[in-house]
Amino acid sequence: MELPIQIEFIIFGLTLLGVAAFHHKTMQVAVTGLTTLTLYKFLFTDFSLLHHLGHEWQILVNLLGLLLGFTILADYFEKSEIPALLPHLLPDDWKGGFVLLLIVTILSSFLDNIAAAMIGGAVAGVVFQHKIHIGYLAAIVAASNAGGAGSVLGDTTTTMMWIDGVSAFDVTHAFVGSIVAFCIFGTIASRQQHAFQPILRDDIKGAFLHWRYIFAVFLILTGAIITNVTLEFPALGIWAAIILCISFCKTDWSILPPAFKGSVFLLSLVLSASMMPVESLPTPTWMTTLGLGFLSAIFDNIPLTKLALEQGGYDWGFLAFAVGYGGSMIWFGSSAGVAISNLYPDARSVTAWIKGGWHIIIGYVVGFFAMLWLVGWHPHPSHKESTVLTPINEIHSEIDPH
Repeated sequence: MELPIQIEFIIFGLTLLGVAAFHHKTMQVAVTGLTTLTLYKFLFTDFSLLHHLGHEWQILVNLLGLLLGFTILADYFEKSEIPALLPHLLPDDWKGGFVLLLIVTILSSFLDNIAAAMIGGAVAGVVFQHKIHIGYLAAIVAASNAGGAGSVLGDTTTTMMWIDGVSAFDVTHAFVGSIVAFCIFGTIASRQQHAFQPILRDDIKGAFLHWRYIFAVFLILTGAIITNVTLEFPALGIWAAIILCISFCKTDWSILPPAFKGSVFLLSLVLSASMMPVESLPTPTWMTTLGLGFLSAIFDNIPLTKLALEQGGYDWGFLAFAVGYGGSMIWFGSSAGVAISNLYPDARSVTAWIKGGWHIIIGYVVGFFAMLWLVGWHPHPSHKESTVLTPINEIHSEIDPH
């Protein structure tokens, strides 16, 4: 008897339910789910783990290097004492939190979203005395993902599109959705945080800039950008820079083991998601793309983006906003969310994240429809002929039967 849903999806779904129910044991649940899934595919299908890892190893190693490397970066950034001096520059009331989220969004447009989230988390920890509302943590993640959605340098998914041949200009209108979403979640989350713990009104006494740590942050970010553009491997540049930095910066290696646990969790989910028997996505329309945003909150956006690139026929700006920003709706829906949870373990609760960060979901829906109204859905012909699975004229006929 054939089941209405394949076993792989059942195992993956149970894993996600376990993560939601046992948020203090997320790594163990994710690893157990991955092990179960691998055993099933090995025993009952022609699956080859070595062959699969041959395709996925670069993504996995890169993610691990990014998460651990940016943990060191956040520590260097905090030691530079820039966060301690920021209260003098940020507004005193809720608008201070809003400006900080805006800074994260801008940073993420040219840095990796993990780096922007980690920097934002480090600054927030200081200016809010490490008392941060879960809704504001969700907003930091959303800000980093919103900033990267319209830039091929700001998010792994948009970088994948660029590398695959999509023009950098074909994703920029994702910023329309990002701006609208930011105005919603940025305002609400900043007010949540102000009511929970107001921003420091003055600089911390005795704080002064430590230029060697500032230089270290600059080196790490430069290394990430250069190796991302030239080698598609930003983790390599990050760790090359860290090796240089340890000669003149005190490096706290004790922060890596907790970060490693969070990284193993994300890598387990990414690898599990990549094993799902998803041969294609629904026909590209604005409605199915809207749904992909919700799906990316639980199903890693990297394999989703891979499938979309193979299928072709999407409006790439809409897809970038959906799979990039959409992952913010749950804490493990994006690598930036997992990175923040390494800094703030209390964030590892699906219920608390949705309850506190409900405005992220509202921002996604309103931002998506604002794009639809202001820009319109304009599917692009496939950027490479060999990947056209859905003829573009069929897409147009579905949108406008006349």
